[in-house]
Amino acid sequence: MPDTPSARRSLTVVYNPVKVDDLAATKELVAKAAAQHGWEDPSWIETTEDETGEKQGREAVRAGADVVASLGGDGTVRAVASALVGTDVALGLLPGGTGNLLARNLGLPVDSLENAVEAVLAGQDRRIDVGLMRVSDKPIRPRESHGTHDGGSQVDDDEEVFLVMAGLGLDGQVMAGTNEKVKAVVGWVAYVFSFFRHLFSRGFRVEVSSSGGEGIVEKAGNTVNRHARTVVIGNCGTLQGGIELMPDAKIDDGILDTVVVAPKGAIGWLSVVSDVVTRHRAGHRRLDRLRAREFTVTAGRPVEAEIDGDPIGQHVALGIRVLPDSLVIRVD
Repeated sequence: MPDTPSARRSLTVVYNPVKVDDLAATKELVAKAAAQHGWEDPSWIETTEDETGEKQGREAVRAGADVVASLGGDGTVRAVASALVGTDVALGLLPGGTGNLLARNLGLPVDSLENAVEAVLAGQDRRIDVGLMRVSDKPIRPRESHGTHDGGSQVDDDEEVFLVMAGLGLDGQVMAGTNEKVKAVVGWVAYVFSFFRHLFSRGFRVEVSSSGGEGIVEKAGNTVNRHARTVVIGNCGTLQGGIELMPDAKIDDGILDTVVVAPKGAIGWLSVVSDVVTRHRAGHRRLDRLRAREFTVTAGRPVEAEIDGDPIGQHVALGIRVLPDSLVIRVD
C-alpha cells in the first residue's frame, strides 16, 4: 500500500536561491502546509554554484529526512535525485525553474507552488526508473551485467543520473546555445530561439547500438548507423508544450527509449515534425526509434551533449543504461 502522509513526517527542502523570488514567503507557505498535515517544521538547505544539490541531498538523508524536496530548476532536481537513488527516501518536486520536465511527465503541478507542496505532503510514494550516462572521447563498451539486468542499484563513479532525457547533437547545441538572460525573460521559449539558430548546422555520423530490448526501426537488428542531427535517449517522452517525442516511453517500465533524428534540409525537418506531432510510433526514413535497457552511442566526431537539459560539452560516445525502480518520488 502507498504510504500515508502521517508515515512521512520529516521534510527537507533543497533549494536553489537563484530560482526562489521570495524565500521568506516560500518558507512560510511550506511551513504552514506542513503543520496542517501534521509534519515537522521543514528543514531548508541552500545549493551553491559548486554544490548543486547532491551533497545537500545526502546530508538530508543522513539527518533522517523522510522526503527531500527539490526547489529549483531541472538541474537541481537531477542533483538531489542523485543522492536519493537506491534509498527509500522520497523525492518531492517543487517548481522553481523553466522546464520542470519531470513534474510535467508525472502530471504534477508546475504552475502553483501551493499545489505542488500539497502533492508532496499529501501524496503517495511511487518508484520510478532512472537513466545512467557516462561519456567518453573514444568508443566505449556497454555494461549489461552491472546493475541493468539483475535489478542492482549501483551507480558507478563515472556515471551521471538522469531522470528525463539525455542526448547528443542538436539537443546539446540548443542547451549550450540558450541565452540565460533571454530564458529569464521569456522562459522555455528561449530554447525555441536556440533551436532555430542551430537548425541547419551540420550533422554527424553516428552508430547507436542497443541491447536488452526491442529495436523499432525500418532496418533489421538493434543498431542504427547513419548521418544524423541528434540522438535523444529518454526515461520519459514528453517535452515542453506537451510534445510527445517518445510516445511509448514510460517512466517505470525498465526500458529506455531512443530517437535518432536524421532530416535532410527543410523538407526533412517538416517530415520529422509531422511524424512527431501525429504520433507515428514506428518511425520512417528520417526518424528511427529504439527501445532497450542499454545503449551505446558513438559519433564520428566530438558533438555537443546534454543531460536533463544541462549542456556537458562535446563528446564522442555515450554509454547509457537504465536502473529500474531505483528512485522513490512523491506523486498526487
